[in-house]
Amino acid sequence: MIRRFGTPPEAGRVYKPRPGAYVVLLRGNDILVTRQDASETLREPEYQLPGGGIDPGESPIAALHREVFEETGWSISAPRRLGAFRRFCYMPDYDKYAEKLCTIYVAKPVRRLGPPSEPGHTAVWMPRAVATELLLNWGDRHFIAQARI
Repeated sequence: MIRRFGTPPEAGRVYKPRPGAYVVLLRGNDILVTRQDASETLREPEYQLPGGGIDPGESPIAALHREVFEETGWSISAPRRLGAFRRFCYMPDYDKYAEKLCTIYVAKPVRRLGPPSEPGHTAVWMPRAVATELLLNWGDRHFIAQARI
């Protein structure tokens, strides 16, 4: 059974599966997170683990590399699976309710190749303790606490 974090699913609501790959990137006591700016669908800026949806036909590791580069501009190496969790949410950018299956990895940040290519994202290094407080997703917080390189 995969652990669930966050709000339970609403009875009678249809949730579409949305697999995703996310990563904890550590450098000493610091962690690399992405800051997503406020937008039409996001009321306030939000800090998140780098990662996102796995496209049809894409492997989780390929998605992880793609999403980390898009959201942070960094390349990574040696991803290792930490675990997975589910969460149920509304995804305003896609106008759908999703059952997100979040697979979490830990990896080594290799180097910054440039700025994030995904609009509205900024790569931010911060102490792990600060990230644990700022990330809104309790599943992300859980895996940050467990991550070791």
